[in-house]
Amino acid sequence: MSHHAPSSSQAAIFSPSVARAAASTAKDWSYIDTWLREKYAASGVNNHRGRGNPPAFERNPDTLRALLALAAANEAADEDRERLARVEEAALAGVRDAEREREEARRLQQQQQQQQQQHEGATTTVPNGSLLATDLLTALESGLTREAQTALAALSETALTLGVADPSPDPVSSLGARFAALQARALELEDAAERANLLRRYLDREAARLDAFLADLRRGDAGPYRLAPDLAKQNLERQRRVKAVAGTQLPELRRQVVALEKATGGIPPGPTVEDVRRDEEAYLELLAAKKDLDAQVRAFAGLPPDVEAARAELEALRAELRDATERRDANFERLVERESPVKSRKRP
Repeated sequence: MSHHAPSSSQAAIFSPSVARAAASTAKDWSYIDTWLREKYAASGVNNHRGRGNPPAFERNPDTLRALLALAAANEAADEDRERLARVEEAALAGVRDAEREREEARRLQQQQQQQQQQHEGATTTVPNGSLLATDLLTALESGLTREAQTALAALSETALTLGVADPSPDPVSSLGARFAALQARALELEDAAERANLLRRYLDREAARLDAFLADLRRGDAGPYRLAPDLAKQNLERQRRVKAVAGTQLPELRRQVVALEKATGGIPPGPTVEDVRRDEEAYLELLAAKKDLDAQVRAFAGLPPDVEAARAELEALRAELRDATERRDANFERLVERESPVKSRKRP
């Protein structure tokens, strides 16, 4: 068997590239197994049965790529969370330092007040209201989360803008009602301002056009709107001509028309539009009937004028048609027999 060529699987085992790929895959799976065991251990899940390792049927390249991407994203999220924790720790340290400084200042202020009261011989200690309020607000702010501090700041700014002494985010409260009313009023004012701007632009455009037209009139450059200097004289002349024609020429023309009608016996009335329309419809009907008759006559073209002779010629044509039909059928049958394959008969 030593003379046989090695199989593909044996060649793959001893291939350096395949060996490197297998080693890299094994390293990746080892990293994934360790990462999964750490995550299961951190979550408190019992891992005595190998829980946290993918089963054998899931160990394929697609699952490996997905798990590697998930591990990379998880590590990036852990790094971001660690950075955020460090920032919050630094901010908390700063807050604690500020509280410590404030506590030192308050203690010093209390010592100064006690010394002053002892110097003045006072028997009672009066607490400082502003200092107590500052400490109370500082304690409340330190107990709030970051989201709560952001919400409190937004609520305080809204209350300050609206002038509400007792703000509340409840929609039925005065703050919510005033905020909704102000929003609606702002939208109405925006619409009114837009309409006013549109009307103002239109008025400005019309005013500019009228100013230009008025300036042209004042300069005398209005073109067709400029009056002729002798307009009054022309009006008087035309009125005089109209009166002259109406007084002298018009009665004379009427008398001439009456005399001409009497001499010719009257002018007969000409055809109307309705008459022309009726004549046109009758002509179109006659033209359609002529076309139908021409088509019927064309079917009998070539026949003799005698009826008997025409019938005899028609019978002769029918006989020729029957002979041609029989010849066609016979030729078709011969063609089918010639083109059909001949079946060989089996001898007994």
